[in-house]
Amino acid sequence: MATTAIDMNTQKYARCIKTSKKVRWDIDDDVIRGREFDYTQKFLPDGLASIDEFPFLTARQKTFMSQVQGRTYANMFGLVERFIGAKVLEISSEYWLGDQTALEALVRFSDEELKHQELFRRIEALAGRRMAAGYVFDHDPNRVARAVLGMSTWAVLALTCHIELFTQVHYRQSIEPDAGLSDLYKDVFLFHWKEECQHAVLDELEWRREDARLSDDERDSAVDDLIALVGAVDGILQAQAAADARYFVHVCGPELAPLHSDRVEQGLLKAYRWQYILSGVQNPRFTGVLQELVTPPQIERIQTALALIVG
Repeated sequence: MATTAIDMNTQKYARCIKTSKKVRWDIDDDVIRGREFDYTQKFLPDGLASIDEFPFLTARQKTFMSQVQGRTYANMFGLVERFIGAKVLEISSEYWLGDQTALEALVRFSDEELKHQELFRRIEALAGRRMAAGYVFDHDPNRVARAVLGMSTWAVLALTCHIELFTQVHYRQSIEPDAGLSDLYKDVFLFHWKEECQHAVLDELEWRREDARLSDDERDSAVDDLIALVGAVDGILQAQAAADARYFVHVCGPELAPLHSDRVEQGLLKAYRWQYILSGVQNPRFTGVLQELVTPPQIERIQTALALIVG
């Protein structure tokens, strides 16, 4: 008997369940293990932090820059995982009286996202204990989630797939190979990566499933929603780059030449746009799926919008 596309998808959901069980971890027992951050070491690697944008900083200031960015990096994941978890729970309702394998995979997905949010809240608390006062991450995850979830499911799943694919690339290509990072910080993203791998598989399955239900006009509207979501992400990045620049300049004080203050904010915005937008849209797996689902004129619209955002 020939294997149908539905059977193949069920097998993919089953593999995600198997992986989820295999890599399951605990925040205290496996990740934090009673440790604190080592502030003599970096948090984010130089490439991910775009440290070449800050040639005017001393070696110590560059380490602090990686720690500021690393703190924001963790908080950004805590922020986006609020709407990701909510969307996955919403989608799971379509399987309540259907494919129970798919249902279990998505329930596990949402459970892991809840755990990740708790992990990143714990990381923010740990960072706040010993980093200088004044750091601000003032984005309400519920407000952001409500805005995102107001967009089409197709666009939300596209954005989610984009996020969870660049998470893997960041860890494997930048964080894992860097021996100069804080051990605790590195472990946070090791364990996060272990569960995000199967999430990206589920994102793609659900994105394709949603796409198959849309008319051409609905898909065209969804592309506009995706463009709007990327623009909204950039708005958050602009605000956080400004906040992090103020914090960095305040802490460094007279050690940082006044003429360099604007360059700090510019460098941070460039780094954040690379981390949260460009590194994802340049991912071959993401672009491959996107090009399968949309038309060349729609791709051109997306590319034009990105060019307006990041140049």
